[in-house]
Amino acid sequence: FWLKLFGSIPWKQPALTPRLIQAAKMQTIPGHKTTYEILKPGSGKAISKGDTATVHATGVVKETGKKFWSTKDPGQSPFSYQAGVGKVITGWDQGCLGMTVGEERKLVIPADEGYGGGGFPAWGIPPGATLEFTLECLQVQ
Repeated sequence: FWLKLFGSIPWKQPALTPRLIQAAKMQTIPGHKTTYEILKPGSGKAISKGDTATVHATGVVKETGKKFWSTKDPGQSPFSYQAGVGKVITGWDQGCLGMTVGEERKLVIPADEGYGGGGFPAWGIPPGATLEFTLECLQVQ
């Protein structure tokens, strides 16, 4: 019936754009808006709440593409923090849980789980900015 009514309707697969491919790789964190993508799997101990994690990190403002911080820049060193207990911004705190030593992960952190409506002017992060962090887990204690 439908074939008689409409005839043959050609169907074309939508093009897979880089943005669609990237979105398909992103994983969600239950109860949060931050997403992550595992760029390189690790094989060591995983970060759990209360652990001290040491990471290399590079942060970029998504809207501008401007790097605001990197532990790999000259004069910088890896960053250590206590995981899952609110000592860093929410998106980072939750987005790194489960990360294993040797793993590289990209976090996309919306403003309300980052620096919010005020931004962080000292680092060049504007109000309402979405942050992208590329992280490498070096040590978990």
